Amino acid sequence: MTAFTSKAIRIDQQGGPEQLKLVEVSVGEPGPGQIRIRHKAVGLNFIDVYQRNGLYTMPMPLQLGMEASGVVEAVGEGVTHLQVGDRAAYASQPPGSYSELRVMPATCVCKLPDAISFETGAAMMLKGLTAQYLLRKTLPQGGLQAGDFVLFHAAAGGVGLIACQWAKALGLQLIGTAGSDAKCALAKEHGAAFTINYSSEDFLARVKEITGGKGVKVVYDSVGKDTWDKSLDCLAPFGLMASFGNASGPVAPFAPGMLGPKGSIYVTRQTLFTHISNRESTQAMADELFAVVLSGAVKIRIDQTYALENVQQAHRDLEARKTTGCTILTL
Repeated sequence: MTAFTSKAIRIDQQGGPEQLKLVEVSVGEPGPGQIRIRHKAVGLNFIDVYQRNGLYTMPMPLQLGMEASGVVEAVGEGVTHLQVGDRAAYASQPPGSYSELRVMPATCVCKLPDAISFETGAAMMLKGLTAQYLLRKTLPQGGLQAGDFVLFHAAAGGVGLIACQWAKALGLQLIGTAGSDAKCALAKEHGAAFTINYSSEDFLARVKEITGGKGVKVVYDSVGKDTWDKSLDCLAPFGLMASFGNASGPVAPFAPGMLGPKGSIYVTRQTLFTHISNRESTQAMADELFAVVLSGAVKIRIDQTYALENVQQAHRDLEARKTTGCTILTL
C-alpha cells in the first residue's frame, strides 16, 4: 500500500496551546466510504480549543481540526458523490484537518462550487453550517417570521457574522451582543438590527428595552456560563434557549422547574454533528449555505490567517477574544 507523508498538528495530552506540536505523519489509501484529500486551507474553530484544553475529553494522541478545503486525491469503495480531482470542503468528525493530507470519512465532504475559493471554503463550512442549523432548524414554537426578534451572543465571531447577514436576509431583527464597541460596529455592519456591548451595558435591560418589554423568541448562545442566566430572562413566554457552545465555560446544572416561572420556556443544547450525521442532511444544509454565499446575501469574512506551524498563536488569539470573523490556517 502506498504511503504518503504529511505535516500535521498533534497533541499528546490536553492542556494549553503549548501542547500543539508540528509532526510528520504517514497517510495511506482510503478504505470503503473514505477519501484522501490534500488540504489547501484549514478552518480554526472554538471546538478545537475545547478538544485541546480538556473541556471535551478526547483519546490521545489527537490530531486536531474539524474543517478544511482541498482537492480529492483518492476515493474509496462506495463513495459516489466525489471523484478524484474534485474541489471539496467539509466540517467533519473525526478531528484531523490540521494537516496537509488526510484520509477521512466521505459522508460530510461536499463538492465546493468553483466560484467559492479554497480559503472561503475552509472558513465557511463549520461556522456556516452552524448558522444554517440555528436559523433554519433550531426554531421556537411556531417558527420564526420576518420581523421577529432573536438574540445572538458573540455576534462578531465567525458564526455570528454569518448569522447576522443570514438573519437579515430572512427578515429577522437580530440583536447581537459583543464585548467591545468595535465588535458591535462590525456586527451592525453585517446586518444586526441592534447591538449591545455586554462589557459596558446590561444586555437583559437593553433587550427588554428594544423589544418593548416582550423579550425575544429565541436566544442563540455559544458563550455559555457567563450569559446563561440573563439569557433565560430575555425570552418571551414559550421562547427557546438554544445553547451551542461554552466559550466562557460550561453552563452549571440547573433545575428544570425553573423554566416554568420564566414563561414555560424551552431549552436545547445543539451540536452540528447531530445535524450532519448523514449524507443527505449534510448535502441539503451545504446546498443552502452555498446558495446564500453565491447570491452575495452572506459574505464570509476572513480576518486572521496563520501558517499551520503558527497554530499555537492562533489558539492564543482565539481564546483571548482577539479575533473577529473567521480564521484560517494556510499550508
